[in-house]
Parts: sequence; structure tokens; C-alpha cells
Amino acid sequence: MVTTPQIQPISFEEFLEWYPDNEQSYELIEGVIVEMFPTGSHEDISGFLIAELNLEIRKQKLPYSIPKNCLLKPLAPRSGYLPDVAVINRKYIKEEPLWEKSSVIQNGQTVPLVIEVVSTNWRDDYGHKFVEYEAMGIVEYWIVDYRALGAVRYIGKPKQPTITICQLIEREYQMEKYVKGDRLKSIIFPELKLTPDMIFQATDS
Repeated sequence: MVTTPQIQPISFEEFLEWYPDNEQSYELIEGVIVEMFPTGSHEDISGFLIAELNLEIRKQKLPYSIPKNCLLKPLAPRSGYLPDVAVINRKYIKEEPLWEKSSVIQNGQTVPLVIEVVSTNWRDDYGHKFVEYEAMGIVEYWIVDYRALGAVRYIGKPKQPTITICQLIEREYQMEKYVKGDRLKSIIFPELKLTPDMIFQATDS
């Protein structure tokens, strides 16, 4: 990721007005524009997860979809996040006033599941986004740390590739860590048969 030079912090509304119509991706972190530069492995894992979840959506005939891009507007007035995977509940999309114009989601109920694939900005995934997704009321948040970049306090010692699934219980995230050999347990996709091994191996092909 690269921070774009700015004179002063901007609001989310200013960020939307500024957002260029090009192939680059940007987030707004506490008023600072950050340009995203995902690696090939990062994109391999994101693509694998999107394919697996879309398959589950079709199989279970769920009212969900996964947009190519969408911005999440948290309660923080100077932030806007572009998640690697966002599962959208189509039942609530009409209640999103900025969806048609800017692909922006503001209500947590519209996004039952968000996934962030960790890269050099791991502090945002474990910090800002954890707090803001929880405050929005997003039921489930996955942190896919395939390179074990997160601090020991997040993924334990010895550090190893880890998937942390945060599930909203009584308005607070309860975290469960998964490593190779485990099977992921999802509230949103209870019949999902997916393991960290399968996800991490997406970078091998």
C-alpha cells in the first residue's frame, strides 16, 4: 500500500468526489488516502475465496452476492474500506442510499461477511477494520493472514499462517483462530467445508 500525499485529512464524502475512474484501488484510513497494491498471492487467495463462496451461495440458494468492488462506510467519518471479499445480502441492498451511484455500503446488516487478506497493512486489518466492522454490526469478519504477518498477540507463537474468524455475539466480536489441519466454522455459511490448508494452497498453482 502507498499513502497518497495530502495537505490535510479529508472526509469520506470528499474521498468519494476525489476517487478517480481508473484501475487503481484506494481506501480512506482516518482521513488519509491509501493506494492499494495487492500481490499475486494476495489476489490468488481472494479469487479462491470468492469462487468457493459463490459456489456455496448457489448450492444453498442464498440471497447473497459478491460484488467485484464495493466501499464500506464505517461509523468513523473519515474512513472508507475496500474489502477483499464482501458478501452482500440482496434483501437489504435497496436500503443503501449510495449503492446505485457509488457502490457504497453503510449498513452492517447488508454485509453479513467481510474478508480481508492480510498484506503489509496488517495493522489496519487487526486494528481499525476490526473495530469498525464490529461497530457496523457486520456479523462475521475473516482475517486471512497467509504470510503470518500479524503480531504475536494476534496469531500466537510460533507465528504461522492463520485465519481469524470474528463473529458478532452480543455486539462484540468473539475470535477463533484456525491453522492448517483445522476446519473453518462460519455462522453465515454453516455448511461450508473449507480448511486453511485449501485456502493457503491457492497460492501454489
